[in-house]
Amino acid sequence: MEEIAKFINRLKGFFNFQNWLLFFKEFPSLGKWRHFLSVLNKKEKIVFLSLVGVLIASSAVINLQFYFSHTVKVPTAGGIYKEGLIGQPRLINPLYLSTQDIDRDIVELIFSGLMKYNKNGELVADLIQDYEIKDDGLTYDVFLKKNLFWHDKKPLTVEDILFTINLVQDPEYQSPLRIKWSGIGVEKIAGDGIRFKLPQKYSGFLESLTIKILPKHIFENISPQNMPWTLLAPKYLVGSGPFAFQKMSQDKSGYINQITLKRNERYYGQKPHIQEITLIFYENEDKMLQKASSGEIQGFSLTDPQYFKKGHYDFKSYALMMPRYFALFFNLKNQNIFATDKRLREVLALTVDKDKILQEVFLGRGEKVSSPILPVFFGFEQPTINYDYDLIKAKQLLDQIGYVVNPITQKREKATSKTVTPLFQHDLKLKDEGEEVKELQRCLTQIGLYNGPIDGIFGDKEKTAVINLQEKYADEILKPENLKKGNGLVKERTRTKLNQLCQVVPKEMIPLTINLVTSDKFPLAQAADILKKGWEDLGLTVNLYKVSLSDLQTDVLAKSNFDLLLFGEALGSLPDPFPFWHSSQKDYPGLNISGYTSREADRLLEKARGSQTAQELKESLEKFQDVLATDLPAIFLVRPDYVYFLSPNLQGFDTAKITEPAKRFSNIEEWFIKTKRVWQ
Repeated sequence: MEEIAKFINRLKGFFNFQNWLLFFKEFPSLGKWRHFLSVLNKKEKIVFLSLVGVLIASSAVINLQFYFSHTVKVPTAGGIYKEGLIGQPRLINPLYLSTQDIDRDIVELIFSGLMKYNKNGELVADLIQDYEIKDDGLTYDVFLKKNLFWHDKKPLTVEDILFTINLVQDPEYQSPLRIKWSGIGVEKIAGDGIRFKLPQKYSGFLESLTIKILPKHIFENISPQNMPWTLLAPKYLVGSGPFAFQKMSQDKSGYINQITLKRNERYYGQKPHIQEITLIFYENEDKMLQKASSGEIQGFSLTDPQYFKKGHYDFKSYALMMPRYFALFFNLKNQNIFATDKRLREVLALTVDKDKILQEVFLGRGEKVSSPILPVFFGFEQPTINYDYDLIKAKQLLDQIGYVVNPITQKREKATSKTVTPLFQHDLKLKDEGEEVKELQRCLTQIGLYNGPIDGIFGDKEKTAVINLQEKYADEILKPENLKKGNGLVKERTRTKLNQLCQVVPKEMIPLTINLVTSDKFPLAQAADILKKGWEDLGLTVNLYKVSLSDLQTDVLAKSNFDLLLFGEALGSLPDPFPFWHSSQKDYPGLNISGYTSREADRLLEKARGSQTAQELKESLEKFQDVLATDLPAIFLVRPDYVYFLSPNLQGFDTAKITEPAKRFSNIEEWFIKTKRVWQ
């Protein structure tokens, strides 16, 4: 735009009438023109010069049109991008894989991995030039690109890769990534190559290579005890990614206001167009949105879609697909009613209004799901078994199970017998005396087998009555003992029958009660409220427990302390539900939350992990999702989108799928603010 403005300003002189009069009068070599003008009257001069002006203007317009039709606008280096974030950086270290999005954002911009995700959520090479898969999927050889450098200008070599993997595998460093790298051999091979030897086939291994690499020359002399969990000190924030750490500003209390990153001029890939990125940290969404509305930041994301309704911002929103889902997990490890009766699990599945959750909690940004392999995201077929929202069917099933509506409480209740002390607890025989014999006499009288006195003395009449009882119910009393005739002895089987016939057991109405546990944070807390109201409207009793994330981890998940849990799980760019559903992962810290066990599901998950073709993987996982739907260890709810807001001045963002929020920077090199025109 600046070039166009300059071009137009230069043309303005051509349209000025006085300038043309001076031109013809004062330019000596144009004497003939002066003579020509001298014979014209004023009106004729105006007409003539106007025609000349039109001719020149037309020529300028034609030239301008030619310029625009034969040039294109392209990105050029320059510009500062400012993004708002909520919270504070806490764990900036790729070795420890922070659960906080802010930390992952910074790591994503500063550090590189052997592989990375592109703007379509696909795995592509990053630090490596090429890779080979050998030995039927047990060996992976990768080869580094040439001329790789760290931000401090030191070379990045195979030694840095080996060093990083060794740190992850060393139990003393306590990296949570160690599980994924356990048992994997790593060695240097010729031609700047690294060989990875897997203990067993794993089709998702390439995703493990997205691990960010640390510089050996900075960390090699730091002991496990002194390894910094946060790398906020500039001497540690040295990576090989598209942007390098420049500065950090804090207030007197130590609150980090912002971190500034500059373009990595020695970046091995396409150099970013943006010269500088400033990450600005805010305490809450309200403060951040104030800055967004005043134009002080050019990008931000919101965890709570309800903030979308606040104000009107000159930002373009992007709904990015992510492979994560929220689900209700039944605890199949304990003997709660839902663990022991699949029909009750079906009732809850039929009464979950996924549309309501998607619209009210996520404002429609996402999709309903019925499977943990996210068929829409990964291009699989939907499960053949679905539990669509159907209150009529759910009510019919509740009636069949015995949970009927109490007209007084309007709650779904089931009649059950109370536990009482049996009338007859001891063996009785001829000549016994006491209160229990009196109860025997009363019982035998009640069932019409005795008409003697109630005196507490076991005599011949009582014995005859007992024999008659035993022979009347011979199938229950005599046959199991291989007896053909009654013996008049009141032992276990006879006592059991007497208790059935004579003891009045009061009935108790038990309400169908759901104990639901979830987080006290968005979006789980809001989704739980919708679930609770829907179930209560159906007549179910719901106890909802919202706990902190720390309590959820230590008291709920670690101890499997729940009946029904509302929680979320995230997959990678390659679908691998093994950690979440294989029976080997059912004990903490395994991620099989429900404690689900199925030989067929295990077989299919193992087959999927070892598959070497996309078709084999697809077939195994589609069969697995049907097995899971049949057993119903969980109810899958929704897959929300990640919503990102960018200023229209920032261009080049066209990411569609991401595996986590930090991957929105997957094509950061293509973002641009400044442009220029070049000839086609």
